[in-house]
Amino acid sequence: MLNELSRRAFLSDAALVSAASALKLHSATHASLVPSPPRRANFDQDWRFLLGDPQDAYSPAFMDAAWNPVHLPHDWSIEGAFSKDAPAKGNGAYLPTGIGWYRKSFTLPTSAAGKQVELEFDGVYERSEVWINGVSLGMRPYGFISFAYDLTPHLAPHGRPNHVAVRVDNSLQPNCRWYSGSGIYRHTWLRIVNPLHIARSGVYITTPLVSAHNAHIEFATVVHNQGNIPVSFDLLTEIVDAEGTVVQQTATSHDLAGSTEDTFDGSMVVASPSLWSPSSPSLYQARSTLRQHGAAVDQETTAFGIREAVFDVNLGLLLNGEHVKMNGVCIHGDGGSVGTAVPERV
Repeated sequence: MLNELSRRAFLSDAALVSAASALKLHSATHASLVPSPPRRANFDQDWRFLLGDPQDAYSPAFMDAAWNPVHLPHDWSIEGAFSKDAPAKGNGAYLPTGIGWYRKSFTLPTSAAGKQVELEFDGVYERSEVWINGVSLGMRPYGFISFAYDLTPHLAPHGRPNHVAVRVDNSLQPNCRWYSGSGIYRHTWLRIVNPLHIARSGVYITTPLVSAHNAHIEFATVVHNQGNIPVSFDLLTEIVDAEGTVVQQTATSHDLAGSTEDTFDGSMVVASPSLWSPSSPSLYQARSTLRQHGAAVDQETTAFGIREAVFDVNLGLLLNGEHVKMNGVCIHGDGGSVGTAVPERV
């Protein structure tokens, strides 16, 4: 009951509802992905789950009709019964762990033809292995990290369903000094990009010189060309303030060989910046756009704050020249009786 309340609360968040609507999900196990949003779409809906370890569950031919339908994020431990004999002991809240499987089918839209398709996981606890159409993409032993796999070489021809299977092994207990939960406990995403694109988490921004008069912004953009031939492109970087106004921009031209990636550096100066602080958390966005022949082929938006942080042995932390007292807290990934599939409002 608590897990169901958690799921309902989570799905009521506007951001997730919007993302789910963009996918236009049709059935409990089969979804057709629409072109909008074209770059990164929420992949949380309409999975099937089984607590156990059946043979050949990675196979597209495996029958999962009797499995439980679930929406991610999902924590199977919180759904189980408390037991003093639970292998996870007190640190695992005396709840069950074990091995579980997730499966999902989806069909790509026509607009995905010729593009790169990645499946991203924000968090799986733990020891996960992922298959696409019966092909193992790899294993991830660590449960507190995000990761992604390239599906492109293994996708079914257009119009045919693709089958994802995920095995999660949390049976080696005890393995954590706090409640970890079990399963795909964070969001999943399907990322569809052109062969020339900005790498995942590929924009890095620093503010090395900051004052009330101006701020020096330095950025590094990692660009990946997964095509086989060299390409020429323009990289446009715009700094956008909280009101949506472009306050600075720069454009450069580059060449990139096939099947390679490179990092392109740049810098700009923003006049009279709105400085970030705990009392005034002003944010800017860096909008990075790749253009070929005048047309945009990829775009990434990265939020950042302009602020100066100095640690002084005598004065402590100085933020924008003012002393700030640091308060430390320890926040773990679970939400108590809600489990680790925590609604974002919690």
